[in-house]
Amino acid sequence: MTNPTPPASPPAAGASQAGSTGSMIARQAIMNGQQAVVGYELFNRSRSTVGHTAASDVILVFTALSHAGTEELVGKMLIFVNCTHESLTGGHLELVNPDKVVLEIPPLGHVAAAEVHARLPILQALRSRGFHLAFNHTVLESTYAPWLPLADYIKLDMSVLARDQLAVLINYAGRHSQAELIAEKLETAQQYDMVSSMGVEMFQGYWFSRPTLVEAKLLTPGQASIVQLLNLVRSQASTDEIEEVLKKDAGLAFNLMRLINSAGLGMTREITSFRQAVLLLGLKKLFRWAALLLTAVRSGGTPPAVGQTAVVRGRLMELLAQEFLPAEEADQAFVIGIFSMLDQMLGMPLASAVGLLNLPEELSTALLQRSNVYGQLLTLAEACETSDDHTFDQIAQSLHLTNQQINWAHLQALAWADQMAPA
Repeated sequence: MTNPTPPASPPAAGASQAGSTGSMIARQAIMNGQQAVVGYELFNRSRSTVGHTAASDVILVFTALSHAGTEELVGKMLIFVNCTHESLTGGHLELVNPDKVVLEIPPLGHVAAAEVHARLPILQALRSRGFHLAFNHTVLESTYAPWLPLADYIKLDMSVLARDQLAVLINYAGRHSQAELIAEKLETAQQYDMVSSMGVEMFQGYWFSRPTLVEAKLLTPGQASIVQLLNLVRSQASTDEIEEVLKKDAGLAFNLMRLINSAGLGMTREITSFRQAVLLLGLKKLFRWAALLLTAVRSGGTPPAVGQTAVVRGRLMELLAQEFLPAEEADQAFVIGIFSMLDQMLGMPLASAVGLLNLPEELSTALLQRSNVYGQLLTLAEACETSDDHTFDQIAQSLHLTNQQINWAHLQALAWADQMAPA
């Protein structure tokens, strides 16, 4: 509910790289009485965002979940998100872990009690799903009495409330609700001492921290790939067909894995193939996610060259792995190949990029240390790209693969990637 003006500081270091886009999100810490951070309120500060709308609410939550930067936007803290009443029924809320999200519900203005009652079922449904609800101090007015039992947090605006008003509101909230009180827009030590002495135990404002800007990166998939995925999911296509679409677009694959491993989704698992990712998320959430991704990213319509190279590399490794490994392990080879260029796609060290994904240790080791059979396959794939004959011969001999097998697999991988690329 606060809407502070962010300080005139530069964006976080690291401009968007090829294959990625960035939007600016401001976050401000919410502290407890021990001055420990318990959550962050998020604000969309992208230049493309005009005003506070239902659409901006949706994109803010989605971007926070899918953020691909080295620094987590919220980590395991609570996410406080300003909402419009129109956005409260949006399907984007199905993609988040409600335990981590506090929805800040705005007042309705000068309205009749009938409208307050009309909104009540939506708020009750959100709370029954596990979302936390926050209101500003107007929820303590008699008109909003039906909403008060739903309040987990009540924000007290220090910029508009006088000391005597605060005393009355704090006393009333303590007697008529179970909500925790947050003093917001707190700017001085005197204000802090005053509200602390009145029993308030949570705080937000410049006295503690100013909003900081974070460039929230999204790895950009091709729009054609997203549309194809949406059509397949809508027609309830097979998992095999859906997996094929994910395989052809490194950006699409990364975003899905990032979502599943987001702390905000609450589903962190070790994923070794895109098939597992599809089955874990389910068709309904997959459709919702793809629709939001189409809205959230700006794409040129075709995958960047580095993404295309990653797709070829993944397919080559998969074909070579099929020569001597079971099918499931060959799938893992594809995952390693397609994610081996995340450093270039995201503009960050590969170790940091891999850290965003909850990959099994065997896969992470292959990407970062090249110390197992998958790492050898990755080194071999790179040798094919650079015509490094010495490394090519060395790894081929170690894996008992012939030149003919490798060259044929490389041609197949190139042809497959061309066929799979969006028109």
